[in-house]
Amino acid sequence: MLISERTAEPPHAGSQTSVHPSPLTVDPALGVFETFLVLDGAPVELDTHLRRLRASLSELYGLDLPGNATEVVGAGTAGMTVARMRLQATPDGSGGLELSVTGTEVDPELLLPGHERALRLRSVVAGGGLGAHKWVDRGFLAESEAEYPPDTLSLLVDEDGSVLEASRANVFAFGDGVLRTPPADGRILPGTVRGEVIELARDAGIEAREERLTLADLRAASEVMVTSSIRGIEPVNELDGAALAAAERVRPLLSEAVLGRLWGAEG
Repeated sequence: MLISERTAEPPHAGSQTSVHPSPLTVDPALGVFETFLVLDGAPVELDTHLRRLRASLSELYGLDLPGNATEVVGAGTAGMTVARMRLQATPDGSGGLELSVTGTEVDPELLLPGHERALRLRSVVAGGGLGAHKWVDRGFLAESEAEYPPDTLSLLVDEDGSVLEASRANVFAFGDGVLRTPPADGRILPGTVRGEVIELARDAGIEAREERLTLADLRAASEVMVTSSIRGIEPVNELDGAALAAAERVRPLLSEAVLGRLWGAEG
């Protein structure tokens, strides 16, 4: 992984695209983690998150997820109404893992927000991306967003101009009747809600593809949105200082589907 001084696609007029000049390094000794939503004391899609964490631990450290992971999560989520939970696994230096869980209450208004809470994206060139694991070492992302307001996220773009993902979410663009998202090719963390949204779109008769996207594709789209396990689906109305279209056709439909199928709630 490398943050490069080169970008394959010229920035848009008025662009605020940033380029990080130093190599992107991740310290694997700090471990990996999962974040998931808690509703009324119950973790949402916990099995899916634990499978992803188990796969990362096996690939990175040759270790299995401790058998008490579910109990650790249960103890941490008790009494939470709407919360963001973080389950972290850190190598202990002696061939084992330490598990920790922390939780933060979440404003329900931030879940599946409407266009009045739309996000802004600022692109940053990140050669190779952050990869398919959720690293505890998030130094690069913290640095890239250090002076951003709360409604602004970094958008990682590879050296070849491929849009990868936002700092805490996967990216989707809808246009010409097709919903598109970057492929899970090892350069992105394929979020749990990302996969569900692809299925939900197809169930609703919307063509959904995993294929290369560029900044130009996002600018030309009729809707741009991001997905995450905590906030679900969020609209995006600005990219590098330029306004994006906001058709608001697909996102509300998919948000209703997320409410019913993933979160077990009525819209």
